[in-house]
Amino acid sequence: MSEKTSASPQSGLVVVALCFLTIVFDGYDLIVYGSVVPSLLAEPGWGMGPAAVGAIGSYALAGMLVGALGAGVVTDIVGRRRIMLIGITWFSVMMLACSLAPGPGALGLLRFLAGLGLGGVIPSAIALTVEYAPRGRRQFHNALMFAGYSVGGVGAAVLALLLLADHGWRPLLAIGAAPLLVVLPLAWRFLPESVGYLLTKGRDDEARALAERYGVDLPALREERTAVADGAGPRALFRRDSVAATLLFGAAGFCGLLLVYGLNTWLPQIMRQAGYPLGSALTFLLVLNVGAIVGALAASLLADRFGPKPVTVTAFLLATACLIVLSQRVGTGLLFVAVAVAGLGSVGTQILVNGYVAAHYPAPIRATALGWVLGVGRAGAIVGPLFGGWVLASGIGFQWNFYGFAVPALAGALLIGLVPVARRSAAIPVGTAADPTDGTHATTTKEETTA
Repeated sequence: MSEKTSASPQSGLVVVALCFLTIVFDGYDLIVYGSVVPSLLAEPGWGMGPAAVGAIGSYALAGMLVGALGAGVVTDIVGRRRIMLIGITWFSVMMLACSLAPGPGALGLLRFLAGLGLGGVIPSAIALTVEYAPRGRRQFHNALMFAGYSVGGVGAAVLALLLLADHGWRPLLAIGAAPLLVVLPLAWRFLPESVGYLLTKGRDDEARALAERYGVDLPALREERTAVADGAGPRALFRRDSVAATLLFGAAGFCGLLLVYGLNTWLPQIMRQAGYPLGSALTFLLVLNVGAIVGALAASLLADRFGPKPVTVTAFLLATACLIVLSQRVGTGLLFVAVAVAGLGSVGTQILVNGYVAAHYPAPIRATALGWVLGVGRAGAIVGPLFGGWVLASGIGFQWNFYGFAVPALAGALLIGLVPVARRSAAIPVGTAADPTDGTHATTTKEETTA
């Protein structure tokens, strides 16, 4: 029996699931650092203050920037599957090494090295998810895959509640090596190569077999690859008719990732400074990431219905309002609601920004546009932990952390609100509004007439 008749097109969900599982551990490895900040500040003999801890938190993000840029080049040579396998192995080993760090300098270096692998897997996970997700449901499945980041954050918060007080920070970092046993064997067995990569390498027979097995629209993928190959390069982002949107999207990406990594790094310590015990402070990190999961999925469905622009602006404004609420002494119930909505306003807004970019730009420059936004955004991710550490070290009060993070949230809303209407009538695939890469196209299209 042929592969075409023996396998359902829905089997592509296996690929989405593996990418989701990879991003779960990606999120855990990044967010667990915020969970262990109180323990690092109290580590005997290390003598670190908030500024030093914030700097180490940014080293992993700097590594992610380098890893993502490097992976973007290497993946064209070795393929997305190999990049995923190498990246999973690399960041897992480095997280184990982090748990054995003898001092702050070694921990900072190892966090940077772990970031290389963490950043390297993200572009391939995005591309494979877009390519293998069921046709017409890419927006939801992309949001679902990225929700893995916050699922990892929930895991980090729960394990910190159970382990940190009695066992310290080292076991929590060592758990970051779990993908060697959990994810890597599954990915080695079940993760296919990108059909698009095989086409670019002239391996048409292999591409055709995978397309039949997983229900990938091979003719549409060939057309997309041709359009991208024939389209303009990065200079097209800065033409007279597109430069305003390019700059606004880049700045919004900076604000979004500053919120994501700033809050996930410093929220427990900010709440401890506000007078909450360690357990309660870690619970706030748990609620932040649960809110991000639920909020991102709900917002992606709303973006399908009402368009990405109004939903993204609203999410940024909700984040602004909730950060102001968190700076005040309010009841516990309202406090938890504000933290949960702030999760939507941080992780959720970044998913929405990516989706808006994918809907705004035509296919030949869509991937280039998203590379620009995520690259500028990664700079915001580096600034976030540094900024939080500086405010805490200044001693001006925990409220100013929330005021400080409210500023980029409000700026993000204004920036997205100013994005001009796309002055074109281009066929945009249904279901790709949140796709963070150019990916493959659905066969059903709609005319994009507004931003």
